[in-house]
Amino acid sequence: MSVPVSAVETVLDVAPPVRIEGRSPSGIVWRRLRQDRATMASLYVVAALVLLAVAAPFLKAFKVIDPATPHPELVQGVGSVPTGPFSGASTKHWLGVVPGVGQDVLARVLYGLTFDISIALAATALTVLTGAAIGLISGYFGQWVDATLARGIDLILAFPQLIMLIALSPVFLGQPPQNARVVVYLIAVLAVFAWPRLARLVRSEVLSLREQDYVMAARSLGAGPARILWKELLPNLRGIILVYATITMPVFVSAQAALAYLGISLQPPFPTLGTVLTDSVPYVTSDPAYFFVPGVTLVLVVLSFNLLGDGLADALNPRSDRF
Repeated sequence: MSVPVSAVETVLDVAPPVRIEGRSPSGIVWRRLRQDRATMASLYVVAALVLLAVAAPFLKAFKVIDPATPHPELVQGVGSVPTGPFSGASTKHWLGVVPGVGQDVLARVLYGLTFDISIALAATALTVLTGAAIGLISGYFGQWVDATLARGIDLILAFPQLIMLIALSPVFLGQPPQNARVVVYLIAVLAVFAWPRLARLVRSEVLSLREQDYVMAARSLGAGPARILWKELLPNLRGIILVYATITMPVFVSAQAALAYLGISLQPPFPTLGTVLTDSVPYVTSDPAYFFVPGVTLVLVVLSFNLLGDGLADALNPRSDRF
């Protein structure tokens, strides 16, 4: 049975061919992230925490918050708990006041969040720069360069991090410790003990990538080592570096809290989440709300960054079956 030419033309006019649009790698990753509710929720929490950390100094400058001024009239004498429930919470002090002195808890937590995230971000940036550079050089050049750098990495990893932090603090910080030295010390020491792990990850990837066809082609066309490292290898390592940085951030925040408990932290009147949490420990039974606020904030920071890092790792992995 023959079909009239007019009918075929009518069908072609009604149903034109569908144009297929390609997706960029970043678009594919973003699409996979949006399908994961836990990752998106953690992304929103991280964005909110970073926004609060950035806004805290401006809020203090405009006198919206004040983390240092005491309010003795809000507590029942020196060293006593605040007047009223939930650490004396009110319209002026949403999360209550500090027992014994009456400082605003919300202001101290926000300002502590600023210092913690700033130090952790600087230490993470230094870790990524050092670890990625050494991992690239070690994996690409190999031979004696790889052997020398690998032994140096093993030597750094052999030192116990916590003991070294405590032992070196009196030498570099002095007595009494100055806050500028404390910030530099925390950033440097946290990065020194973190970059070797990233260097190992990057080195293992470069060992396989340097034998790929596109690297061999670039080398045959006369590309130097600097161009191959920067233009050919580094773009293929962005996923590993990004995931490692996202997971390292909460590790540094929790490490600062542990060091604050040991007395290695910013000195008053500059608070951190670790110092606020440490100060609240004696009041855990008499004023549990004061212990609850910085503890929950620290848990949110660590948990949200960890979940975001896990989600990024799955989204950047083409063989992941999570999506």
